[in-house]
Amino acid sequence: MIESVKIRRQCMLDFYSHYEHLCALEGSVPLKAVKANVTQGALDIIVDRIKAADWVPILNAIRPNKTLISIGIRSFHQQSLGESGVERYKTYFRRRIPAIRSKDLTGQLCKALKCCLSISDVLKKLELQGLLLRERDLMLLTKGLATASSLQSVSLAHCPIGDGGLETICQSIKNSATIRYVNFTGCNLTWRGAEHIANVLKHQAMKRHGEAWAESLRYRRPDLDYMTGLRRITFNCNMLVGDGGASAFADCLGEDLWLKALDLQQCGISNEGARSLLDALQTNTTLVVLDIRKNPLVDHVMMKNVIERVLMNGTSANSEYMWLTSPSSKDALKTRPKKRTIVLGSGRKGKATIRIGLTSKKSVSPGGKQASVKDSYSPKPLPPGTKGFLPWRTAERAKRCSFWYYLIFDFIAQCNAVNSPVKVTVEGASTSETGDTEDLDDVIHHPDLAKSSDKINVTRNKQLQLELEECIEKFKEEQRARVKAEERVMELETENARLRNLNISLSEILRAQSVTNMILEDESVLGSIENSFQKFHAFLDFLKDAGLGQLAVLAGIDQSDFGLLGHPSMNST
Repeated sequence: MIESVKIRRQCMLDFYSHYEHLCALEGSVPLKAVKANVTQGALDIIVDRIKAADWVPILNAIRPNKTLISIGIRSFHQQSLGESGVERYKTYFRRRIPAIRSKDLTGQLCKALKCCLSISDVLKKLELQGLLLRERDLMLLTKGLATASSLQSVSLAHCPIGDGGLETICQSIKNSATIRYVNFTGCNLTWRGAEHIANVLKHQAMKRHGEAWAESLRYRRPDLDYMTGLRRITFNCNMLVGDGGASAFADCLGEDLWLKALDLQQCGISNEGARSLLDALQTNTTLVVLDIRKNPLVDHVMMKNVIERVLMNGTSANSEYMWLTSPSSKDALKTRPKKRTIVLGSGRKGKATIRIGLTSKKSVSPGGKQASVKDSYSPKPLPPGTKGFLPWRTAERAKRCSFWYYLIFDFIAQCNAVNSPVKVTVEGASTSETGDTEDLDDVIHHPDLAKSSDKINVTRNKQLQLELEECIEKFKEEQRARVKAEERVMELETENARLRNLNISLSEILRAQSVTNMILEDESVLGSIENSFQKFHAFLDFLKDAGLGQLAVLAGIDQSDFGLLGHPSMNST
């Protein structure tokens, strides 16, 4: 066999070795991001900084691969709303447009994914995030999804495909035998997109009803959990779905027996849409997650009723379908770097601060906002001449870092001795947002540690007492309900015994009536037979009186038979 063919066949079973081989052929350096998760059988890369030349070996390695379990292609690039056309190049800092935003490269990526989906037997998860997919790309992706034999999860989060693109994707999802989870978060969808997904659910429900009927033959019980079809749909951050989309979902949820989770966070739903979903839950007993949080037009009472009704269907804590904690649509594609600071105190040269982690982009001026004395540890400076006094310049020259670390370790030991909790807050990269809790400093409070711990203990004790009282009240209610239930059971048992005795007595009466009827019927039959014989003997006597007794002799009738039964002396006269 040719050596190149051997290498190609071996590389089909090992993604990273194939990728390195292709990089060697192209004369490029393998990217570290590609190698990061390959050991777990997953390819998860952020593509905003990958150049067009580096994409060639990646796509050629994805196309024939049969070993990857998960493929994730993510882009966090966001074009500013105020920058368009020529104005984009007038900014002070020019942002580069990633190569993945080009039309040709997205087409090549979808072609590679289509080939991988059609030949792979182990690929279970496909995640494309923040990519600009055109109609041609979606058609290629749809063909790959239709031929996939092991794919279970498809995510197109923050890909602006719109309702038309979703309709194209649904053509392959509705006939798929393996896809169980779809994620269309932030895809610019409206109520028409919700109708497309609802039509998919109805199509799959009709198909699965037929399978359930076939499996129920010969007294078998169909297993609904092992049937094909969607189990979770994530539709978050699509503000134009509204009440029309909620009504479309409610129409198909009323009689659905397979969907387990539906996420509708930030979908512009009001009380009307929530009420339609609540009405659908009156007949649906399989849905364990219906998330309509972060919809400000739904009031608290309605949301509480929907969540309580969903939780009655089953404990989602023990289920594989958990409630999502997704970020908002604005913060989903960017993360802010954070820093952590420890304020140790203030001396003659001002406040000393140690910064841990990432630094802020904006430098804080020395005269900026300082923490209050009550919220920071500020030891009193020793006067010159006393024991332990050390000039600040000498401390700086004599390895100031070791001195500060000594103070930190000493403070930690004091905290452990008092057994008081340490308050930790997080400060964001921007210092302009003062109202957010993420923009606070990590301050370690030293004074009044015992008082703070006592206050915390008091509040905890109060909370525990309140919880105990609630538990006692619930226990008493359950006891009362149990007593009522036992009384009701006793009443039902006595009523059952009375009905049983009445049934036995009625059955005995019916049996006695049947016996008497039989006796009366037998007596009537005997009476009719006796009357017939009397009439016959009277006829014979009449023949004898008429002188026709010889006819009876010829017939073989004895003379003793001429007398009537029981009256031998009687004659016809």
